[in-house]
Amino acid sequence: MDVRRVVEVWNPGGRQAGTGYLVADRVVLTARHNVRGGGGGGLEVRLLGSGGREAWVGAELLWPGRGEGEGEGAQVDAALIRVTGGAWVPPVGAEPVRWGRIHVTAAGDGRLGCLAVGFPRAEVRDGVRDTKEIRGHIETLTGLRSGGELITAHVDGVATPSRPAERSRWAGASGAALFARGRLVGVVTTDRARDYAADQLTAVSVASLAARPGFANAVGDGLVLEDVTATGAHPELTPTSYDMDVPRGLHNLPELPSRFFVGRDEALASLSRALSDGSRTITQTVHGLGGVGKTTLALHYAHGHREAYRLVWWIRADTPDLIDTGLAALAARLRGDAPVLATAQAASWAIGWLQTHPGWLLVFDNAERPQDVRAVTGQLGSAGRQLITSRCRAGWSGEPIPLPVLAADDATDLLARLTDGSGDGGDCGDGDEARALAEDLGHLPLALEQAGAFIAQTMMTTGEYREMLGRYPGEATDAAPEGSDPARTMARIWRITLDALDARDPRAVDLLRVTAWYAPTGIPRDLLAPLAENPVDLARLLALLANYNMITLDRWTIGVHRLVQMVARTASDADPHRAGDLVPEARERAATWLCDTLPDAPMDNVAGWPTWRRLLPHAEALLAAWQPEEDTIRTQFLLNQVALYLQAQGEVRKAIGLLQRGLAASARVHGTDDPVTLGARNNLAGAYEMAGEVDRSIRLFERTLADRLRVLGPDHPDTLRSQNNLAGAYESAGDAGRAIPLYEQTLDDRLRVLGPDHPDTLMSRNNLAYTYRASGEVERAIPLYERTLADRLGVLGPDHPDTLTSRNNLASAFAMSGEAVRAIPLYEEMLADQIRVLGADHPDTLRSRNNLAHAYESAGDVDRAIPLYAEVIADQLRVLGRDDPRTLRSRNNLAHAYWRKGDSARAIPLYEEVLADQLRVLSRDHPDTLTTRNNLAHAHWTAGDAHRAVALYEQALTDSVRVLGPDHPTTLILRQGLTRARSKSWKPKKATD
Repeated sequence: MDVRRVVEVWNPGGRQAGTGYLVADRVVLTARHNVRGGGGGGLEVRLLGSGGREAWVGAELLWPGRGEGEGEGAQVDAALIRVTGGAWVPPVGAEPVRWGRIHVTAAGDGRLGCLAVGFPRAEVRDGVRDTKEIRGHIETLTGLRSGGELITAHVDGVATPSRPAERSRWAGASGAALFARGRLVGVVTTDRARDYAADQLTAVSVASLAARPGFANAVGDGLVLEDVTATGAHPELTPTSYDMDVPRGLHNLPELPSRFFVGRDEALASLSRALSDGSRTITQTVHGLGGVGKTTLALHYAHGHREAYRLVWWIRADTPDLIDTGLAALAARLRGDAPVLATAQAASWAIGWLQTHPGWLLVFDNAERPQDVRAVTGQLGSAGRQLITSRCRAGWSGEPIPLPVLAADDATDLLARLTDGSGDGGDCGDGDEARALAEDLGHLPLALEQAGAFIAQTMMTTGEYREMLGRYPGEATDAAPEGSDPARTMARIWRITLDALDARDPRAVDLLRVTAWYAPTGIPRDLLAPLAENPVDLARLLALLANYNMITLDRWTIGVHRLVQMVARTASDADPHRAGDLVPEARERAATWLCDTLPDAPMDNVAGWPTWRRLLPHAEALLAAWQPEEDTIRTQFLLNQVALYLQAQGEVRKAIGLLQRGLAASARVHGTDDPVTLGARNNLAGAYEMAGEVDRSIRLFERTLADRLRVLGPDHPDTLRSQNNLAGAYESAGDAGRAIPLYEQTLDDRLRVLGPDHPDTLMSRNNLAYTYRASGEVERAIPLYERTLADRLGVLGPDHPDTLTSRNNLASAFAMSGEAVRAIPLYEEMLADQIRVLGADHPDTLRSRNNLAHAYESAGDVDRAIPLYAEVIADQLRVLGRDDPRTLRSRNNLAHAYWRKGDSARAIPLYEEVLADQLRVLSRDHPDTLTTRNNLAHAHWTAGDAHRAVALYEQALTDSVRVLGPDHPTTLILRQGLTRARSKSWKPKKATD
């Protein structure tokens, strides 16, 4: 089955909610009792979607008609409804429906697995959405009743809704489509668990419905039944990405930080009650002081209840980015060897999987603010349980569980257990000393665990430890009372522990100083390699730190507690581990190690994006540790590289902020005329151009070119690069009058300085041809493209990315000139080579597939173009993300193809969706936004809505004149469109007295 086809059904006449399945673009299969009383219209449906925020759209009863099937009871408890709402958009790329009949073999036995997705407890409109799988089996010998018209399905092995006092536990799931071996075999109608001890559901068989002419006619030609058997070979549908399941007990839980867990029985019991099967609590928050043991409590609950959930997944929630990273890691675990997704797309995929596979537990650890997690928890509804730990007390849904510091007796008991394991004081000294030390440490579990580890490993008594503690009072001389700042107590413990580590291996202390500047979790081990001689040496060093509870370890990464990091980042002349230049020197080394690990070419190196995803939280933590006025050569490099990666992920606005800071840093550390500073200004100008701020980009490119001419001279490669970039910005602004002469000058200069075969010279010739084509002079562009391609073949070879780009551009010029017969074979041949050389997911490959679809469309083969556009968009969503400008452009192209086909019902909603995303991501002034608004206006005009078209044309024309100028091609197109639209809708005003 395809979960994108699952819909909710609402019958206002009968006050009845239920489930349905989209068997055609506007036809929904459901249970008849869901829609009784709604035959005259008034029904509503909405897709499964994200968190129940989709709009309800109108629908009407399609089948059965008046009098048809009356008196037949359960045997015809099925209905087809037709979606009538104009805003309805069926899911793009959904799996086709295949119909089946259950066939009993000669043996007459066997079990047939079955699956449905429904909304139990969804008893009212916009009520509780308890999305659950109905996964079980059909006994083929006894599962068919009433001559095969009814099916009995046994629910087993999955989470089921709790049984209400009076109603069926599956109320609201009526109408769910029942699938067996990928075929739709029935529609769920009744929960027989009210009459039987086992969970049994009754479904009306599709085979019996197909025999009714009215049903078959309503469904259409797609109703072809295939036999489904319990045994033997059987062709399967290709599963969707959401069809993958996991064995019960899958988790990513870290190990428990201590084998001792005292003083938390009441808190653990409260948590267990809140998340028990009988509780209606969906999200439970635990709040308290940093270091008080919230994480430990959550881990004990999660470990102790692992088998009660299908999946338990631990997510660091310090920032929204880390939440996305945790969800992306879940997607990676579930998808296995499937292609890597961009972080935002992977997180969205994980949310979709969780929505359709109930029975899980998510733990959001250390959420700083309620709003940081609401974006996720709001989408998940009641499909599973969510446990949140936070230092924040207010703003959470429900009643949070407060976690105070340990009681005095419990703190003393924990310290005794940690130091000798007996619980009676033992060699750690008498009970009074242990109680006094627990008081000194403020009864904070984290501080107690670190102190106990030190005492146990050094074999000293508790009294001796207290005496050492007194020798290093620092700013925390007095004993820390309950509720005091834990960092003060942590600083004292940190100093004593580091003395012992320094005696064992000074590099351990060095490692803590450096890792203090990264994010607290997920620090890759290989990032720390410069500190060790080899991997074995590094493993031994990390084991030493773990033994002292200073870090946590997993196979690939380490974590450093945020309190330890905070102390390590604080300089103190009284502490030799943090005195003098040690702290700033460690910060600089952290930046050096990270910069040396970052993959090259962050915008185009798709293979490096998974590494970037792992390192980005650490890069952001490092940059946050510097005030802009403190930025160094390393942070300036880091700012530039992070910005380029974010641009590749479609986060242009965030990239611009980093590039602005990086430019200021470069001007300060290198000087305003240094080539590095001029390069930083060039990159910022390029980001402005990508964001659609073309005027701002041109001004900065012009300034950079002037400075490079003055500092580097007219023939320096960087100067020539600035000329090329400025010409490109002129072209983006539609100013071919300035772009073409500057491109021509740059080409002449590069021919003279670099020679005819230099890659930059060939690039200039390519760019000049592109501008000819963009300005409508395609007859001048084609020979220049052909010459460039011939030269690149000779100089760079047939497989060089620039050569492949030339072939793409030549094909585009052919297509623009109306020579699709020459363009399409060139696109197809070049695309095969790009897949072989660059890979199917490279941005250039995706662009070529989009261009090939456009060539099909230009040639009039819209039926061939539309599925190719849809495939490209699916891959761009996975690789580049929804908000990448290239993805938005392809979605605009798909809408245009729908319009060319005459399908305004699909074209207009897709144009509107793309326009909304472009306004959010690119701004209203971006050329792509103006193009989409023009296309939407034209689609409305051709659909007969001239009034709406005029309004759109007028708004877009005003913006285009302001941004691009009155003579820009886009402005001229908009003005022509407005004239046409007004000729249909505008009338002179009547004369008045």
